[in-house]
Amino acid sequence: MLLQTSPTPTATRTHGPWAQRFHLMPQAGWLNDPNGLCQKDGTFHAYFQNSPDQVDGGLKHWGHATSRDLVRWEPDGVVLSPDTPYDAQGVYSGSAQVHDGRIWAFYTGNVKHASHEVAFDYVTSGRDANVLLATSDDGSHFGPKQLLLTPADYPAHLTCHVRDPKVFASPYAQGPAYLMLLGARAKGLDRAHDRGELLVFGSEDLTRWRLENQIVSPEPMGYMWECPDFLGLGTTSATSAENRCPQKEPLNLLSVSPQGLEGPEAGSNVYPSGYMAFAGSLVGAHELGRFHLWDGGFDFYAPQTFTAQDGRCILIGWMGMPDCPQHRNPTVSCGWQHCFTVPREVVTDGAQVFQRPARELYDYRSSLWLGDGSLQVSGVPCFDLEIARIVDSQCSVTVAGGLTVSYDQTSHEIVVSFEDRLAESLGGGRGERRLAAPALTSLRILGDASSVEVFCNGGAQVFSSRYYPRSYSVQASAPKAAIRCWQLDV
Repeated sequence: MLLQTSPTPTATRTHGPWAQRFHLMPQAGWLNDPNGLCQKDGTFHAYFQNSPDQVDGGLKHWGHATSRDLVRWEPDGVVLSPDTPYDAQGVYSGSAQVHDGRIWAFYTGNVKHASHEVAFDYVTSGRDANVLLATSDDGSHFGPKQLLLTPADYPAHLTCHVRDPKVFASPYAQGPAYLMLLGARAKGLDRAHDRGELLVFGSEDLTRWRLENQIVSPEPMGYMWECPDFLGLGTTSATSAENRCPQKEPLNLLSVSPQGLEGPEAGSNVYPSGYMAFAGSLVGAHELGRFHLWDGGFDFYAPQTFTAQDGRCILIGWMGMPDCPQHRNPTVSCGWQHCFTVPREVVTDGAQVFQRPARELYDYRSSLWLGDGSLQVSGVPCFDLEIARIVDSQCSVTVAGGLTVSYDQTSHEIVVSFEDRLAESLGGGRGERRLAAPALTSLRILGDASSVEVFCNGGAQVFSSRYYPRSYSVQASAPKAAIRCWQLDV
């Protein structure tokens, strides 16, 4: 079936033709890690690493945006800047807790020393990573900063790289009321043998912290663990019921973004982000399961989760990739770079983990196109495509004439591939990504002005990528399958 619409005019905002409509993006400059995700009095708060004056990254601040529905984001500018001796070279990543009616923001204060007499390597010398706290009544205006932890509080076997505090209420009846995870790089016999680990601190009042535990994998898993997180899934039955995902038993996950991880589990990106099943106690004996990628796409790193007021576990990732010069984002010419993923609900059936776009996005579906086995829609930048009941994994979708999603029957992999892999092309130099799957039974693809997110098999496999179309189109083929495509009006 072929359906055609009139072309949609390109965006008229100063951010240029690829300005995102429902993905959080910076007002100006560079954006990376999501920070301080939380919900207070019904309003969602997203903070993020932001270099507002440097589109290629530079001195880091915390930018801020708010939303009432996880779809429309209102920018609020920069709310935390490096202005003390303890964060002079950057307000780095962290998290937030809503406590006593206020937002408590915890972050890493980056300090880099300079010396004419000493040559610092900034791994074992020359850098301080402090943990600071600032609080706010409204999420926009923060009071004086409080220094909580310095390198003197960390074990001696660590390098200078300790960062990204994730603070949350302890899930245990005994022990401290609050826990803080810090990602760390431990010293090896030489630099090549450094290994990632986590520090676990505990507190009763969110201000005085003590070291409770250290978490390492049985075998070294990269040289540095960034952006740690802990997810307790399965405690809210409404979450699974509303997502048609029958709950079997709770599942705890430890999420990290390991640098230096190699092998098949690392995927194809320079740095992966993933999770491990976690059994035991964060403050005691424990076991870690196998590492699974959160996202197999080209652009995904540093995810953070929070618990919404209705109990949902919401994940947001950075739709970017550090240290990847072969990818070029043409939005640089418009004064901005990178964005967040769509907020995702994370659920489990007790064995497998699923990510699904936040349900609020359903409210923005408008025009609907239907296809029986095939469908083509043109001129729609923002779309929500669903293909159900795929027969024998026979499915192929091409977006903007050059980005293809398909299933490889030989290797049993889902494949996302750009036809033209030159730097100036639709994908800005991106190539191909694959994830193993026994079959492809359903597919959902979200398109925005300059991003595509692919959710396979109910969100069991996910791919995220930026792209830069000259014109918009979606062409889907899946014999005997029901195909639906909605325009998203945001």
